[in-house]
Amino acid sequence: MTDGFDWLFFTEVLVGGLLSGVMYALVAIGFVLIYKTSGVLNFAQGAMLLFSALTFVSLVERGVPFALSLVATLLVMALLGLAIERAVLRPLTNRPPITLFMATLGLSYMIEGAAQLLWGTQVHALDLGIEDIPFDVGGVFVSQFDLFAAGTAATLVAALIAFFRWTRIGLGFRAVADDTYAALAVGLKLPVIWASVWMAAGVVALVAGLLWGARLGVQFSLSLVVLKALPVLVLGGFDSILGAIVGGLLIGAGEKLAEVYLGEYFGGGIESWFAYVVALAFLLVRPGGLFGKPAVERY
Repeated sequence: MTDGFDWLFFTEVLVGGLLSGVMYALVAIGFVLIYKTSGVLNFAQGAMLLFSALTFVSLVERGVPFALSLVATLLVMALLGLAIERAVLRPLTNRPPITLFMATLGLSYMIEGAAQLLWGTQVHALDLGIEDIPFDVGGVFVSQFDLFAAGTAATLVAALIAFFRWTRIGLGFRAVADDTYAALAVGLKLPVIWASVWMAAGVVALVAGLLWGARLGVQFSLSLVVLKALPVLVLGGFDSILGAIVGGLLIGAGEKLAEVYLGEYFGGGIESWFAYVVALAFLLVRPGGLFGKPAVERY
């Protein structure tokens, strides 16, 4: 403690916030993948997250081995992403962004309804074998589960980077993201790229769904996690994976620190709305976010 300020406690709150921010970033990455290639704000990402967690835990509860349930759910989510692209995005190509957004909004309710029809409405506990028990690191208590989530997120991001940098489809994704018309001019098949990205978004939803389901329990309110990702996207930029990561870390750390050090001045509960205040401020001064590409209008 120096000058009456408890730096150890501050570090503990900061680390806890950063690790929470990793969970937000996982959800935001799913948004970025779709928005970067097609300009669609996929509001169905939360329903996909719920569907993945509910499918996995339901299979496990029915006696399917853990590893087999994981593989089966992975295939289901990849197929779901492909089906969404074929049935919804492709027929609406070149439609106004608000049309696409409303389509994904309606799609989110359809996916939730399908999940309810298939697996029921009861709440499930999801055990990934990682206990949420803090341990001491130099006087700072860190949650084992949060570290596991951070490691999982880092592995996922590394896999995505490798995929987009060293595979043919990944290079096509980057070309489409940079200039759609130029990518079409050199012969890239846009529907194949879109289908691959939606499948990747389904896989990201699975990873986020399992981690959030283990933290909060698998229940239908899990789909509302997307609301936490929106300030992250505003802060980092809707078309930047790096922005999703940095935005998640900043939002996670900011809301925890605000709750601890400013909460008493606002009657508590600041953590529930702090991120949205930050997002509104960014929309006013930097609408593209920290890493988003600025919009260029030609008249």
